[in-house]
Amino acid sequence: MSKLPHISTSIFTIMSKMASEYNAINLSQGFPNFPVDERLTAILDKLTKENVHQYTPMSGYPPLLSKITTLVKNSYGRIIQPETELLITAGATQAIFTTIMALVKANDDVIILDPSYDCYEAPVLLCNANPVRVALNDNYTPNWAIIEKACSPKTKMIIINNPHNPTGKILTESDFQSLEILLEKYPT
Repeated sequence: MSKLPHISTSIFTIMSKMASEYNAINLSQGFPNFPVDERLTAILDKLTKENVHQYTPMSGYPPLLSKITTLVKNSYGRIIQPETELLITAGATQAIFTTIMALVKANDDVIILDPSYDCYEAPVLLCNANPVRVALNDNYTPNWAIIEKACSPKTKMIIINNPHNPTGKILTESDFQSLEILLEKYPT
């Protein structure tokens, strides 16, 4: 028996099936239609022939963590500790799932801004926590007054992505300031 009986088939599965049925362009997921760069396949070919058969550390391959640390410093001027502030995952969905499972406890509230990526609710429910749905404005901007009304001492997380998925809307500096003020009021 499913732990999530009311969670149905992913919208991505539905849209991919419809695109196939109607011979339409599938915009529901990333389906690259270009060949893999030969440099990448050459690197992969070389590495598969090396005599290395050890699992990498759970947090990620140390040289990769180091390169990401350098990239973050060069791109954003932020110094991070790869041992404690980076985690390599198999993709965004796993990263989201892992983060929610690590931080959310039973009976916590998690605010989800709608429309939203469909992978947010399942891990919240698996934590026995409460998804709190808050609609974005008609132009897909956040209504910070409504978001604040949805907050309570039980609010553990507000899920925000930027640029917004699925609309592509980008938060403004004012949005980040409003979020900062809100987080100061509800610091848990």
